[in-house]
Amino acid sequence: MRKFGTAAILAGGKSTRMGFDKQLLKINEKKLIDKLVSKLSVEFEEIIVVTNSPEYYLDFNFKVVKDIIVEKGPLSGIHAGLKESNSQFVYFIACDMPNINLKYIRYMKYKIRDLDMDIKACVTRFGVNIEPFNGFYSKDIVLDIEDYLAQGKRSLNQLIKQLQTYYVEEEEARMFSPNWDMFLNLNTKEDLEYFLKDNCNIS
Repeated sequence: MRKFGTAAILAGGKSTRMGFDKQLLKINEKKLIDKLVSKLSVEFEEIIVVTNSPEYYLDFNFKVVKDIIVEKGPLSGIHAGLKESNSQFVYFIACDMPNINLKYIRYMKYKIRDLDMDIKACVTRFGVNIEPFNGFYSKDIVLDIEDYLAQGKRSLNQLIKQLQTYYVEEEEARMFSPNWDMFLNLNTKEDLEYFLKDNCNIS
């Protein structure tokens, strides 16, 4: 039976374009990462934050872990999250993605459960491109990640293409997010300003 009880938030990026650590992003005076945890807790029993600044989370009630294989980008965080997870499949999102879509998460769970084949990832396609986050990965790819990184490679999207991956197509995903905001990243201060302007009443 495929288990889906874990969500992991990747919070280990360098935040160079934002100008400050995105783990500290606030929306209406509340940390964005706290909002993500609160919403994900509705759907997941276990929440993991993967960070290289665990001192930010001394009062955090969920699991906080550091990269095991360091300085390898998002794959380092996915690897650590999968290693620490109690579930077979782990939902991954980045700490700068403010829009959690629980209906879409449930839809992906349903699709994975309904498949007759074993898969290692479930992500969404955007045209010919891949949305690697707001997606699920199996613990079975831990060794794949380790082998891939040992070869000096670090592109998450290229690894996904090598795995047994189920793709939700863009047209299908837009039924849940017509404006594609469930994949929004707040990469710069300008992104943050636009988001706050459009979501001034967000709680």
